[in-house]
Amino acid sequence: MSDAEIKGKPEASTGGHTPPSKPSPPKPATETADVSRRATTATLRRRTVSLLITLASVALSVVLGQAMWRAYVESPWTRDGTVRAYVVTMAPEISGRIVELRVTDNQFVHKGDVLMVIDPTDYKIALSRSEAALQQARSDAENTTREAQRRARLTVLDAVALEQAQTYESNAVIAQAQVQQAIANLRQARVNLERTQIRSPVNGWVTNLLAQREDFANIGQSEVSLVDSDSFWVDAYFEETQLGSIREGDAATIQLMGYRQVVRGHVDSISRGINVANAQPNQQGLAAVNPIFTWVRLAQRIPVHVRIDDVPRDVRLVAGTTATVRIASPYID
Repeated sequence: MSDAEIKGKPEASTGGHTPPSKPSPPKPATETADVSRRATTATLRRRTVSLLITLASVALSVVLGQAMWRAYVESPWTRDGTVRAYVVTMAPEISGRIVELRVTDNQFVHKGDVLMVIDPTDYKIALSRSEAALQQARSDAENTTREAQRRARLTVLDAVALEQAQTYESNAVIAQAQVQQAIANLRQARVNLERTQIRSPVNGWVTNLLAQREDFANIGQSEVSLVDSDSFWVDAYFEETQLGSIREGDAATIQLMGYRQVVRGHVDSISRGINVANAQPNQQGLAAVNPIFTWVRLAQRIPVHVRIDDVPRDVRLVAGTTATVRIASPYID
């Protein structure tokens, strides 16, 4: 057998395929245990982190839920609040034509500023007449008093002389009364002349000005209205179920509808009465009782007077605007 044949036999026996490689030796037991331990530790760590995250989320949800419950359910608050202010109406105490109008609508005025002037001509004449009448009354009183004194010094004791003395004394008393009356008329004339200048009694804004120059002003007819700038407050209408948590002096936060800034104040007082519709009688004098559903009872709203303590610079208070009021009450368990 030739060498070529001998070399070709192994290829024939293997069918032309490469024999399989020799398997690698098995890993030691300690290395396998370390890998398994690391895998177990990583799994436990992931589970622990997931559990902690879940517990933290639940705890945060509970805390936030309690805070939201206290803020929106237990804490006294209402969206039914209204900004209020006193409005002073200026009505002339004397009548006459308006000759000067020194203010415009929505103008701010200070206490004592002249708002308008009524024609003072007639009242100056009346003052001059009163001064003249007083001077005449004083002269008459002086003459009558001197005559009474002279008559009293007479020594005539007959009845006629006594009667005349009493008459002169009475005339002197009447003359003094006429002087007092003339003084009162003079004071009234001076007051009427002063009233021709209508002055502002408060600091505030002129509102809804309808009076015009040359208009005729009548006694008691409103001509100028002023919003008192020092009298602003908020009426917050709370449900009767919330009154138990509100006390005088509690701090209050006021959120006006048109501003983001917060106005601060405190509870000044709580109203002690509201209108009761069922107490109104009908035409026959019987009580007019409104029917209600037994399972539905609406809570009445009670006015709470909130005094304003601090107003941000950019916030403009306007009487009649809407506000949300929240009471920081320490009486909530």
